Amino acid sequence: MGPRTTTQHGTPPPRRRHGRKPDLGVPLVLGTLALLGCLLLAFLPGSGNGSGHPAGDSAAVAPVTVPPLTGSPAMTADPTNVPTKPPSTGPSTPPPTATPTPSTGPGPRKTSAAPPAAAGSVAAAGPVASTGSLAGRIKPEVGYRGVATAYEAADGNGACLYGPAPDLMVAAMNHTDYESARACGAYVRIRAAGGASLTVRIVNECPLPCAPGQLDLSRQAFAELADLEVGRIPITWELLSPATAGPMSLRYKTGSSPHWCAVQVIGHRNPVAALEFRTAGGWRRLPRSAYNYFLSPGGSGCGGSIRITDIYGQRLVVDGIAVKPDVVQPARVQFARH
Repeated sequence: MGPRTTTQHGTPPPRRRHGRKPDLGVPLVLGTLALLGCLLLAFLPGSGNGSGHPAGDSAAVAPVTVPPLTGSPAMTADPTNVPTKPPSTGPSTPPPTATPTPSTGPGPRKTSAAPPAAAGSVAAAGPVASTGSLAGRIKPEVGYRGVATAYEAADGNGACLYGPAPDLMVAAMNHTDYESARACGAYVRIRAAGGASLTVRIVNECPLPCAPGQLDLSRQAFAELADLEVGRIPITWELLSPATAGPMSLRYKTGSSPHWCAVQVIGHRNPVAALEFRTAGGWRRLPRSAYNYFLSPGGSGCGGSIRITDIYGQRLVVDGIAVKPDVVQPARVQFARH
């Protein structure tokens, strides 16, 4: 090896590298671009302390909203905010029936005093305390819509077993509203579309397929509203408490005795809601048959005091009605008008 060359000061000269000479311009350009990018991000909308990310954070990404699929409920990010049931779209109410309609008749009338009782035979009691109506399907101050048809009523007797009627302004109530004889004896005011009207008494049942709201009128009654050849007309009707009514009567059914009896009320102004016999244990309510008699199968109370209640809660007590089968006996009392 030859002698080592040195500089003037005795320091070895730098060794020359092989390859290209380093270019300082490219790093400088890249650094400048990076600085400009940071400055640009700092001034973009949504940057800064109110954006949810620190200013200059290169990981910040704008949120993307994905619309829900058509027909599917939108999902919420917070599981505690998921509703437990769908929101209400309005009050939940049962659909109205097609038969009842608002009544256009007069409002309730003031109750008058009941006729005085004959000494030793009858006694009258005041209204019974009740939280609701004692009526069945047919209620006071409610209008009903249906159709009227006609039938041959003969002497006016029917399923209610009242016997021959004093006049033939009578009708048969459809099976549904007849309600196992609860409609028997009710007075009904009927109005036809043309304006004609009349009052009939329910003495019979119109069996199925008579529809709810339908009244099958005697031919004489139908003729007051329309020509008999029409056969069927639309009507509205409502319960009525008539202004004139004589005293009621009671009748024990054929076959009644102190061991079994059945009794019915005749000529009542308002529909009868209940009938009771006085027994050793107090007043006992009797079941009502579909043929309009109240039954005491074991004979308890037969021939004793009878208490009658109408759909308005009025009570009348009748004494002195002996067990005389198939004999109409006057009760000398009547319900007050409503």
